[in-house]
Amino acid sequence: MVERFFFSDRNVQILDEHESRITLVSGPPSSGKSSLLFQFAYNSALKEDNSTVIILCNSRVTFNPPLLSQGVDPSSEIFSRIRIKYVDDDQGINNYFAALHLHDVLPASIIIDDFADFFAQSERYNNPRGRELAMVHALALCRNAIDHANAKGRCQLLLSDTHKGDPSRLLYIYKRWVSSIYTIYGDGSGLFILENCYHHVAMAKRMKSAKYSIAHQYLVLKGID
Repeated sequence: MVERFFFSDRNVQILDEHESRITLVSGPPSSGKSSLLFQFAYNSALKEDNSTVIILCNSRVTFNPPLLSQGVDPSSEIFSRIRIKYVDDDQGINNYFAALHLHDVLPASIIIDDFADFFAQSERYNNPRGRELAMVHALALCRNAIDHANAKGRCQLLLSDTHKGDPSRLLYIYKRWVSSIYTIYGDGSGLFILENCYHHVAMAKRMKSAKYSIAHQYLVLKGID
């Protein structure tokens, strides 16, 4: 359901019977991933009154403000319910999800931008195999926490990952733990295409793709096929 990554003045239904509890968005650098995630956060907070969204960011990386979709009011009170939490490394992610069951009120969504970067920058892992094992451990913990949270209510986890070249190795790892994977690629004309390349439930209809641009300081949806 690619519509959940873009703004609509209609009531966007973020979850339906086939929607995923854990979703990954994978794309090349400077393809608008953070802006897609932030629009998802806005839609998620908009869907339910008083719901909150948590964005986990790497405290070692400079946070660049995402581009807003055309039509989104920058002064909307919805943004007050999107809360950014900074963590130092993958251990900070593990600590957050290990304590998720202690929350009296669960967030509607939890978003982690550039998930793999938390492991790539850690000094504890001096080889790719060690980083991959740490990612598997963290993904398993996230999956367990989200499943437990959904036994009490509804809580989604959205991850992003930046790939350079062939992303197949990391996508293979992610598929074990996430429910749905969206990939981004350029169409050769300056536009990007967001496409659902994997879903844990076989869909009766062909899954849609979205074409968008990140020009002129806006996230602009060009069309959905």
